[in-house]
Amino acid sequence: MKITKAVIPAAGLGTRVLPATKSMPKEMFPIVDKPAIQYIVEEAVQAGITDILIITNRGKGIIEDHFDRSPELEKALDKPDKQEILEVVKNISKLANVTFIRQIETKGLGHAILRAKNFVGNEPFAVMYGDDVIVGDDPAVGQLIRAYGEFGKGVVGVKLVPESEIHKYGSLKVENLHDNIFKCTDMVEKPQTREEVLSCYSILGRCVLPPDVFELLEKTEPGKNGEIQLTDAMKKIATSEGMTAVEYTGTRYDMGNKLGLLQASVEVGINHPEIGDGFKKYLKEFVKTLD
Repeated sequence: MKITKAVIPAAGLGTRVLPATKSMPKEMFPIVDKPAIQYIVEEAVQAGITDILIITNRGKGIIEDHFDRSPELEKALDKPDKQEILEVVKNISKLANVTFIRQIETKGLGHAILRAKNFVGNEPFAVMYGDDVIVGDDPAVGQLIRAYGEFGKGVVGVKLVPESEIHKYGSLKVENLHDNIFKCTDMVEKPQTREEVLSCYSILGRCVLPPDVFELLEKTEPGKNGEIQLTDAMKKIATSEGMTAVEYTGTRYDMGNKLGLLQASVEVGINHPEIGDGFKKYLKEFVKTLD
């Protein structure tokens, strides 16, 4: 079955990058000249996704505005010397069929995904975390979609995490199938002891899930802080029928992390067609001033 729907949970409070997120959603932080969430939407579109649901909460209407038409701005740009940027602005609203729904209470990622049940229906769908921008020649979510087509099972996008950091992430039990594709049969969320660590592979930013996940989420009991965790539902799938794990190519930037924000701006900036050369020249001179 062709996967045409993606869900982007973007309802988090962004506490790791306060005070900036007091008034601006982290999903709207710019990477050079585009907000982070536009990179995620563009990745989805490049992978063949046509319908996208973005899950927000209070104070994030600016995201909806970004993907809407802006007649006043378009009129101001409708001049002979502004046609290129006018088309850029117009095309944002044409990227995909983008709709929005609010997570009224922030009760965890699993609770947010449940809000997408009616949107998804009885189809497999992609989940693209709003914190994670992944830049590469081959869209990361597209790599997962191909694995779903090959094995017919739910897919998680994974990367290796340093052993010293694995307690901040989830740990997966994996077995290599071929190349960068693994069979996943168990997972532990934020293992706190060495014995709990299944491997240093962790889910980072992308999943492709069967519609059965909604029934599992509806039965999942709230855990820490009263939150319903998506990992708990995926663990049930992994241990019962197995999942596929893809160590996707591309560079991941954590947009909910101060260092990640800076890394994204620098690394994308040096390859930007408009400013890349000038920015690289600046960085080379600046680095010389560092101790």
